[in-house]
Amino acid sequence: MPIRQLPTLVINQIAAGEVIERPASVVKELVENALDAGATDIDIAIEEGGAKLIRVSDDGIGIPEDELALAVAPHATSKITSADELEAIGTLGFRGEALASIASVSRLRITSRPTREDGTAEHAGVLEVDGGEVRGPSPGASRPGTVIEVRDLFFNTPARRKFMRSAGSEFGHINDCVQKIAMVNPDCGVTLTHNGRKVQDLPRNQTRRDRCVALMGKDIADALLEFERTDDPSRGSARVWGLAGMPSLGRATTKFQHVCVNGRPVKDRNLQHAIKEAYRGLMPPDRFPQLVAFIDLDPAQVDVNVHPQKSEVRFRNPSYLHGLVLTALRQRLLGADLTPAAHVRSPMSNARNEGGTALAAPPNIEHRTSDIHTASDFVDYFRRMDPTQKGFVYQEVKKQLKEEAPGAVSAEDDAFEQELLNRQAAASTSHPPPTTTHQSILQVHDSYVVTQDEHGLVIIDQHALHERVMFEKLRARILDDRETLESQRLLVPEVVRADAARQAAMEDLQPLLARLGIEASPIGPGEVAVHAFPSLLFSRNVKVGPFMEELLDKADGGAFDKIELGDAPGGTDAQLPEEAALHEVLDMMSCKAAIKAGDKMSEQELASLLEQRDAIERSSNCPHGRPTTLRLTLKDLERQFGRS
Repeated sequence: MPIRQLPTLVINQIAAGEVIERPASVVKELVENALDAGATDIDIAIEEGGAKLIRVSDDGIGIPEDELALAVAPHATSKITSADELEAIGTLGFRGEALASIASVSRLRITSRPTREDGTAEHAGVLEVDGGEVRGPSPGASRPGTVIEVRDLFFNTPARRKFMRSAGSEFGHINDCVQKIAMVNPDCGVTLTHNGRKVQDLPRNQTRRDRCVALMGKDIADALLEFERTDDPSRGSARVWGLAGMPSLGRATTKFQHVCVNGRPVKDRNLQHAIKEAYRGLMPPDRFPQLVAFIDLDPAQVDVNVHPQKSEVRFRNPSYLHGLVLTALRQRLLGADLTPAAHVRSPMSNARNEGGTALAAPPNIEHRTSDIHTASDFVDYFRRMDPTQKGFVYQEVKKQLKEEAPGAVSAEDDAFEQELLNRQAAASTSHPPPTTTHQSILQVHDSYVVTQDEHGLVIIDQHALHERVMFEKLRARILDDRETLESQRLLVPEVVRADAARQAAMEDLQPLLARLGIEASPIGPGEVAVHAFPSLLFSRNVKVGPFMEELLDKADGGAFDKIELGDAPGGTDAQLPEEAALHEVLDMMSCKAAIKAGDKMSEQELASLLEQRDAIERSSNCPHGRPTTLRLTLKDLERQFGRS
């Protein structure tokens, strides 16, 4: 077959195969064009999952009538004029192939009324394209802006239409696409309807946080931690802002992670790794945090022209951005109280009599807080309480009353304060403080530790917490202090079975094993000899053979494989893969060496464990991500006992 020039329609349909994967791809291209046109309100109407109709209306600057035909021509655009501009792209679109590709596989209609520089509107124009056949332009009627209708998508490419999913599935992809774009453009109002039913209605001029919360869910607003970091101008002046979900909000996929670079939603393996590392040890490895991260940097530092749908980008210095995101997230997570609350249902809310009606709360509970309406009522209520039940400082309450209502606190209240102090002193004499070195501590079933803090009752998994304590100590010695763990040589080497693959994996781990105080080498086909083992593990009665077998199994399974972060030279961030591998081994070591469920602990050991909990980072979770602590708040307790 001789070489020949392809017809324009075939060229456009080939391009559509790359750019227009499904109806959501059409929506993405049209909404991005609207944003590039300066739209402040975008309305998106979908019918039958986009197969029948996709209509995108905006109030942007519009397209002059004499340029409508050029708008659907391949590689025609108003966004760039020279190759140099590809080095620093500041718009969402730039290739000039989206409308031409869409028009080649659908029935397209464009109605646009442009706005002059002085703010007045020109007359509207209409252009229709039926499977690549152009009709118009012709005069029309429209409000200022542009309306693009795409009907019967893939009508002339049956093979493509056959592979479309159900209407509900295709609309799900459209909704996800619209959410991602709307999240990063809070100044623009967005509405989305499907078969006449409104699905999204986002007002313009929202703050970034309000827009993100509206899309992520208002029910998790209190569990989203805002973080921000702006780097030194000498290093690039990059800035990251975002909302990080508490570890307890972990999901089974990365679908709920939204990363945007210069206003463009992207997928980047390097940044996903930074997010995963920031949450390392705060949630199980098979869970992923809910998160939004907006990164702003010099457009010359990012290449967006590497993917047909512009969903992936390439950074000039990926290691630098990895470190920026990782540092911002780590600092925010370390500064937050990540202890999950133990939610309990009130027995009063579930109590029912035989007739099915709710039972009233017991009438004999004294001192209802609902009966308090004035400062005097509060003083009377507080005076009647048992001194040992006063869970707050009266001086603080008095100070707040003075700030909110200066006349509400009188000399009588000052006299009552002195009376209160006398009663508290008498109560402390009749109820001496506990004799433990910490606060009141109780070990339950030799597995859980129960104590209190200023918020309520604290329940601790002794194994999980001690595992975190051991991990942080080991990590500090090896990573921060650059020490090698003390090891003990074995009088008789421990022989472990290991096939060729496990022996090869062990050879790759030798530098890591040396830092951990493990000395092991092959001694023949299928066998490895362990000559030295960490003293810490010996002291905790960890068996050499089973530990090494598990270590080699994980190494053979790829658990310690390095992850390439980019081609940036050296620096702390370039060493992160080795650090991640070391974390995996320290996870194992701390788990094996930690106190187990069922181990009886003395009062001194319990007090020491709680003191270490206050001193270490990330004490809310074990290295594997399981929670170490649950909190039952005073409010929950009061609700359970009918005191609120």
